[in-house]
Amino acid sequence: MSVRVITRASRAGVAGVRGDAILIRLHAPPVEGAANAELVEVLSAALRVPRSAVTIESGARGRQKYVRVAGVDADTASAMLIGPAG
Repeated sequence: MSVRVITRASRAGVAGVRGDAILIRLHAPPVEGAANAELVEVLSAALRVPRSAVTIESGARGRQKYVRVAGVDADTASAMLIGPAG
């Protein structure tokens, strides 16, 4: 699934959709992998899967990322994060 992150936000969490990507706000700065680690934590909590099930496939150094979640297909993950009407 495609996600776009906003770092240094006041609160971490899912913030809706931007284009074809799910928008995720992260409190951590994009330094030394802190934002990527928080992204994995936010997604694992929201999708109720272990952190080890969430993998950043591409875009680890950018705002636009492609994330794979083991055991959850993209449609189900999108529905859980933004709701069925999102």
